[in-house]
Amino acid sequence: MTIYNFSAGPATLPKPVLEKAQAELLNYQDSGMSVLEMSHRSPEFDKIVKDAEATLRELMAIPDNYKVIFLQGGGSTQFSMLPLNLAQGKKAYYLVGGSWGKKAYTEAVKLSKTIPFEPILLASSEDTVYDHIPSFDPSTIDPEAAYVHLTTNNTIEGTAIYDLPDTNGVPIVADMSSNILAARYNVEDFALIYAGAQKNIGPAGVTVVIVREDFLNDQPQLSAMLDYRIQAEAGSLYNTPPCFSIYISKLVFDWVKNEIGGVDKMAEIQREKSGLLYDYIESSDFYTNPVKDAKDRSVCNIPFVTPSKDLDAKFVAEADALGFKNIKGHRSVGGMRASVYNAFPRQGVLDLIDFMKKFEAENK
Repeated sequence: MTIYNFSAGPATLPKPVLEKAQAELLNYQDSGMSVLEMSHRSPEFDKIVKDAEATLRELMAIPDNYKVIFLQGGGSTQFSMLPLNLAQGKKAYYLVGGSWGKKAYTEAVKLSKTIPFEPILLASSEDTVYDHIPSFDPSTIDPEAAYVHLTTNNTIEGTAIYDLPDTNGVPIVADMSSNILAARYNVEDFALIYAGAQKNIGPAGVTVVIVREDFLNDQPQLSAMLDYRIQAEAGSLYNTPPCFSIYISKLVFDWVKNEIGGVDKMAEIQREKSGLLYDYIESSDFYTNPVKDAKDRSVCNIPFVTPSKDLDAKFVAEADALGFKNIKGHRSVGGMRASVYNAFPRQGVLDLIDFMKKFEAENK
């Protein structure tokens, strides 16, 4: 039985990457050591981390005046690092189009009770269960604010931002965790991008931060571990980094570059692959997708429901038995969710559609 992993993260990794990691696991490039056990100060790992950065820079066309840092703590740690480093004494705006955006705003509010800055909820679609990306009037944004924070892809709700909003000249900071490398963004449109690796980049354990040099903090922070400038100047090696996660990420970057043909080709594949499932759902009067506007649809996370919660539960149980794993929707929204990240095979989408057709015929 073929297993298709629809997990929202940690998620499917490219098979060639896993095979290369397997082949090198005991003896990395004749070093006599595994990447799992070699020193992060060794010449072998120094080359790994530098190559990872160089390939990511090429893939995303990252300008020279941006630093690339590989950090720990997941995307969630960035919810606190951002205002701590960048917003003290200023306002910071939050566009909340999903649960993770709300968490970023909530953490900022919590931090503002001890650090002097003002987090402001710019707009939210929470009242409609985040079924669309909320709009706002740019003129309401103080042009002296530190940043506007947004989430480019809402993993739970299946919405995404592709065309960046007007922010009245205020720099944009983006949580790009769940669609980095799956859609083309112009890095120069952002002051800072952060992304947890465990969806489109690699295994859990490393977070990529891309930050414009003039946006780095001037003042030392509470902890060196939470200080962007210290981490950037140390080249991601201030302390022992998540070495194996960085190594797998490097292999994924190589895969996107050499086997896929780059981010634009990857984005094309993602649009076509997700489009197959969206087109079927649209043609069905049994399944529905909760995203209000087609332009807001994620190419990575596709939630859908049947006519009832009982049928949703039956669908998940039958799908799981047939090898469609982790397709149950997030507990906050229910239903189903097909996370079809970059490494997820097109055939898996086709096979899921075949099952959906069969399930509909039997339960309509």
